Amino acid sequence: MKIAIGSDHTGFFMKQEIMAYLREQGHEVTDCGTYSAERCDYPIYGERVALAIKAGEAERGVLICGTGVGISLAANKVKGIRAGVCSEPYTARMTRQHNNSQIIAFGARVVGPAMAKMIVDAFLDAEFEGGRHTDRVALITEIENRQE
Repeated sequence: MKIAIGSDHTGFFMKQEIMAYLREQGHEVTDCGTYSAERCDYPIYGERVALAIKAGEAERGVLICGTGVGISLAANKVKGIRAGVCSEPYTARMTRQHNNSQIIAFGARVVGPAMAKMIVDAFLDAEFEGGRHTDRVALITEIENRQE
């Protein structure tokens, strides 16, 4: 699977570990930055990953900042993108199965590397269930479209 990944400086070292983990599993990983632990602004990298998904350059995305919240907010501003913040595997699976989220986000200050890997696995192993959830995702899209 093609996966885009991005982080700010707080998530840089965890991003490096998650990229290696994903590549070991055979995934094609695109690093959307940041490329060092030097202080930077998380919205830049949230947008980069979201735009990679929107352009079809990646199927799924992973975002990491201090909490996962700020970087996910930036990604969610890109039309058509749904990014869920996850601190454990159940939410990661549900955001994919029920919300058809293309991106997960988590916090390097919230979860450790082992939990981050479990979150990523749960998200990547899950598929959108469709059915009753299709109508709900469509309602989210309608809200988004009314904002123009």
